[in-house]
Amino acid sequence: MSVSVASPPVATPRATRSVREARRDDEAGLIALVRSVAEFTPDEVEVALELIESALAETDDYRVLVALEGDRVVGYACFGPTPMTKGTFDLYWIASSRHARGSGVGRALIDAVMQRLRACGGRLLRVETSSRAEYLATRRFYDRASFEHAATIPGFYDVDDDLLIYVRRA
Repeated sequence: MSVSVASPPVATPRATRSVREARRDDEAGLIALVRSVAEFTPDEVEVALELIESALAETDDYRVLVALEGDRVVGYACFGPTPMTKGTFDLYWIASSRHARGSGVGRALIDAVMQRLRACGGRLLRVETSSRAEYLATRRFYDRASFEHAATIPGFYDVDDDLLIYVRRA
């Protein structure tokens, strides 16, 4: 199942900001953004970049949306259908540049992802995150973006690092 819904860019609160499907010419901006996120470990950066490459090459069901300020990438979301489910999608990554945090970029990306899910019959968006202190702002973001904390798997990532699963219904 592929999420290739042709949708116009979604306007965001700032007039110069938009959200659209990522294109090959966004790659350098996406790479720079991912590498700039202090919370990401080197392994996380590597995986995030692999998924971006896969989405841009259209070799899998991964999809990437970019938030732009003018022509500069200030945020992105990577998502795709969850294998062996009907209408469930995973949000693999969402990030914004340090200067764009708190400005509505993340919310605009979530809104655009949800719009695309609904357009193709998606019913549930699932996201996993860490219980590490560095991810407190991320967890608060999911709470504010109408996600529900659905499950915790203690010690999943490491002895003192639980897996937290959040869901949002389309």
